[in-house]
Amino acid sequence: MGEVESATLEKAAAVSIDGRHFQFVGATGSRFEPGGLVILRSTDEGEEETDQLGQVEEVTVTIGGAPHGSGRILGLLNGDGRHLDVRRSVAFGSATLRPADARTTELLYGDATASLPIGSFLASQHIQARLLAQRFNRHTFWCGQSGSGKTYALGVVLEQLLIHTALPMVIFDPNADFVHMRQAHPAGETTDAQRALAERDIRVLRPAAASPDALRVRFLDLSLRAKAAVFRLDPLDDRAEHNELMHIEDTVGLIEPTRVVPGLLDRGTAAARELAARTENLRVTDWSVWAQGLAAVTDILETRPDATVLDLGGFAYPEESLVVALAVLDDLWDKREQRRPLLIVIDEAHNFCSPDQTSPLHVAVRERIVRIAAEGRKFGLWLLLSTQRPSRVHPSIISQCDNLALMKMTSPVDLDELATIFGFVPPAMLARASRFRQGEALFAGGFVPAPTMVTMGPRLTREGGADVAVPLRQAREP
Repeated sequence: MGEVESATLEKAAAVSIDGRHFQFVGATGSRFEPGGLVILRSTDEGEEETDQLGQVEEVTVTIGGAPHGSGRILGLLNGDGRHLDVRRSVAFGSATLRPADARTTELLYGDATASLPIGSFLASQHIQARLLAQRFNRHTFWCGQSGSGKTYALGVVLEQLLIHTALPMVIFDPNADFVHMRQAHPAGETTDAQRALAERDIRVLRPAAASPDALRVRFLDLSLRAKAAVFRLDPLDDRAEHNELMHIEDTVGLIEPTRVVPGLLDRGTAAARELAARTENLRVTDWSVWAQGLAAVTDILETRPDATVLDLGGFAYPEESLVVALAVLDDLWDKREQRRPLLIVIDEAHNFCSPDQTSPLHVAVRERIVRIAAEGRKFGLWLLLSTQRPSRVHPSIISQCDNLALMKMTSPVDLDELATIFGFVPPAMLARASRFRQGEALFAGGFVPAPTMVTMGPRLTREGGADVAVPLRQAREP
C-alpha cells in the first residue's frame, strides 16, 4: 500500500456504542470491502489507546462521496499486537481504521497447526486463508453453480484435511472427480505436502475394478427395508411379494440376487412367481453391484482407510449407485454407537437427497441422510454436501449445516434462500458471490473465525473432472 493511500485510510473514523459492532465513515477516495479486516485504534480523549480487530460487513459509497458502513469487532489486541483475545472487546467514541496486516490476520486462527491452508484472502492475495480443522465436526454445505470451480476447490480442502488431520473420509463420487487422489499433480516438482499425501491410505473403489478395489454390496447385509426398496415393494400394497421377500433366505436359501429367479420359480407359489417376474423386469440380477464372493464396500470401510473414494459413475444401471449409498449409510448408522469420527463427503448431493425424487431407493437414501443430518453429529458422523443449487437438496438437511462454502452463484432466488438458511453470513458478502470468478469462494460458519472470501489455492493431486476442451482445427500449411 502506498503512503498516500495509507494516509487516506487513517482518516477513516469509527464509533462503537455496544463494543460489539462499529460504524465508520471514510475519507473520499478510501476503499473498504465487505469482509475486509481492519484494526480499530480508539482515540477517545483521556483514554489509553487500544487496538481491536474488526471486520467490515456493509459498505455504501455515494458518487463523489465518502464510503460509510458498519462491521463487527472480532476481539481485543494486546499491547504489542501479538495476541488476540476474542472474548473481549470494548466500546469507543472515536477510532481510526487501517487494514489488518498478515501478522494480525494470522492471530484469528490461534494455533496454526490446527488450521488448513486453502488459498489467499480475496482482497489481500499476500495473506494466507485457512479453515479450522477441528470445526469439521459440524455438517458443511458446499454450493456453487456449474463452472464455478466447486469440485476443484473441494478437492483442495479434502487434500488439506488428509495432510493435517487423522479424520477418515468416505467420498461419494458420481462423476469420477476424485479418483486420482493418490496421484500427485503432474505440474512442477513434488512438494512436501504431496509426499505427505502420498503416505495416506487412500482406497479408490470402482465398479469395473477387480478385487480388492471392486465397488460391491452384499445383498444379504442389506436391511429388509433396503431389500424392499431394491425390488420396489411396499409392505402393504405388495403384501404377498413383500412377505415372500421377508422369508426368502429360509425358503430359497438365497446367497445373491443372481439366484433369486430360479429359487423362486422352484417354490411355485403365486407370490414367488410374482416376485420372480418383478426381479427379471427390474433386471436386478444383471446389476454388477452385487458382491458375489468379493469384499463388500462396508467391509473395506471397516478397516478405516484415511480416504475411501466410491466411484459411482461407472454402473450400468442408475439404481446401483443408490444401492451403494444406502448400504454404506445404513451400515454407518447401525454402528453409530461406536462413535468413530468420519467425514461423509457427498458430491453432487442432489443425486442422493433431492426433495423431488420419489423412487423407493431415492426415498430410503434421502431419509437416511436426513437422519444423519439431524442426529449423526453427536456420533461423529459429519456430512459435507456439495451441489449446484440449495433448492436441489432437501431443506431438512441444509438446515442442519453449520458451515457454508459458497462459490459463484448468480441466481437471486438461490442467494435469498441461502441468506435465509445461513443468517450468520453478512448479506453484502453473500451478494458478492454473484461477481465471483472461477475459483473464488466465501467461507462462513464454525470452520472459519470470521466469514472469509478466498481465492482458492492449487490442487496437489490430479483432478478427475476437468472440463473437456473444444477441439480446434489445425491451421493448414500455406
